[in-house]
Amino acid sequence: MRKSILFMLAAFFAMQAVAQTTGEDKNQRYYDINKNIDIFNSVLRELDLFYVDSIEVNKLVQGTINSMLTRLDPYTEYYAEENMGDLQFLTTGEYAGIGAIISYHSGQVIINEPYEGLPADKAGLKAGDAILEIDGEDMRKSTVKQVSDKLKGIPGTVLKLTIQRPGEKNQQTLSIAREKIEMDPITYAGMVDNKTGYLHYGSFTTKSAERVKETVNELKQQGATSLILDLRGNGGGILDEAVNVVNLFVPKGEEIVSTKGKVKQWDRSYHTQSQPLDEIIPIVVLIDTGSASASEIVAGSLQDLDRAVIVGNRSFGKGLVQTPRDLPYGGNIKITTSKYYIPSGRCIQALDYSHRNPDGSVARVPDSLTNIFKTRSGREVRDGGGITPDIVIPQETGGTITYYLMTENIIFDFVTTWMQEGKEVASPKDFRLTDADYDDFRKFVKSKDFKYDQLSEHSLEQLRSIMEFEGYMDVASAEYKALEAKLQPNLDRDLELFKEQIRNMIESEIVQRHFYKKGVLIHQLSDDKVFDKALELLSDLRTYHVLLQPKKADIPATAAM
Repeated sequence: MRKSILFMLAAFFAMQAVAQTTGEDKNQRYYDINKNIDIFNSVLRELDLFYVDSIEVNKLVQGTINSMLTRLDPYTEYYAEENMGDLQFLTTGEYAGIGAIISYHSGQVIINEPYEGLPADKAGLKAGDAILEIDGEDMRKSTVKQVSDKLKGIPGTVLKLTIQRPGEKNQQTLSIAREKIEMDPITYAGMVDNKTGYLHYGSFTTKSAERVKETVNELKQQGATSLILDLRGNGGGILDEAVNVVNLFVPKGEEIVSTKGKVKQWDRSYHTQSQPLDEIIPIVVLIDTGSASASEIVAGSLQDLDRAVIVGNRSFGKGLVQTPRDLPYGGNIKITTSKYYIPSGRCIQALDYSHRNPDGSVARVPDSLTNIFKTRSGREVRDGGGITPDIVIPQETGGTITYYLMTENIIFDFVTTWMQEGKEVASPKDFRLTDADYDDFRKFVKSKDFKYDQLSEHSLEQLRSIMEFEGYMDVASAEYKALEAKLQPNLDRDLELFKEQIRNMIESEIVQRHFYKKGVLIHQLSDDKVFDKALELLSDLRTYHVLLQPKKADIPATAAM
């Protein structure tokens, strides 16, 4: 009895000590938070009172907040009241405006792409049109955000837009009625043969799963007995929409994803809530390095449940969940609150933001540190590195020149000139740039002050500085010059070496001007190894079903004695 009482007293005092320690830790944390807030307030007041020049308080504080958040991860973001429309568009895919992508080019804001059937397109705006005035207000020196804010407004209101079209001397003034812009999450859908339906799903916005359901039903009515779901380039969106998409193909009551974070009361498990649309139809899901978040939930859960074969390249690896939290004065902060886990129990987060390198960079989880999990049928899958497809198709890597031809708007400007010549494009599927047109492109590039491969040039300059500082330049100058010669950009060589990739980029830009995003997708599918592999797999259902079963272990043959 005495021993029991002593044990109970010891346990009581131990719990008291733990509670006291926990309480002290919390008090210290609250003290640290309040102390640093007080320091920040004091610094801001001192700057406002005594700094040599006047400071823009809102800009300074918002910049400080954004700088602080970038030290955490790329997804924890602050939205001031004036930027709340951006957050709404990310989650709903809706805004009120003219329906066009705009960008900064050669010192002015231009129309980069009008969306098909929306106000900008109906008014006749074209890629390359420079925005000069909006409702009589000069926009020639405005930023993209300033122009974007002026273009948005209440649905039904009319704005007057003055533009300068390339190749034309006279300006044009157009009246455009703003509309509520709802981006269709289905980029393109159609039958690719008499039994295979295809759909490209672009974003997990509000009610997008319902659009997927409608599209799959339409494809089945057209005779689809198998399905290709293309999630390449889909950066994700709303988690519930991902669960609803999976629910179209798996039974009611299945756990699709669970979330776990610091606040245990927020941990959740997401199950399918409805009867499926089709539990049997063979599905191939296409993914690439641009498939992230909700896309990975769909691809990963269908893989874990052995419901689809995944083809393409390893996905991005974003296993983090964000929760919007309201802030004073109409602002909002989107905070990374948890990690998500798909049916096998794995988290596919590929980057460890909590342990940064000394230079601030973030390393990918090494394959050697990933863990093996099992799908429902017993197939091995791994965590910590995105979704690895069941069939991996190596992705072609382009040269540096292709990147700079796009970012420096060389291809964009060439296509603008090409369009002015009134050339026709019969169909997106069959269009190919002629050799004569590519030769014209070579000449166009050479007529510009086009520079590329600046990264190698910058690295060489750094190497030279280090060699000079450490005294190696005299003894290794010949080697340095040889390396410099090897890494020197050669325009003629690279325009020929990467001809096919550059040609495809030009073709896509031309097709987009005629047939919008849907046309670009149709054009790219006409020469797409990942898509072709999916078609091949769905035409050989025996191989399809074998891929969904565990690999048989090699059993050594026994020798007769």
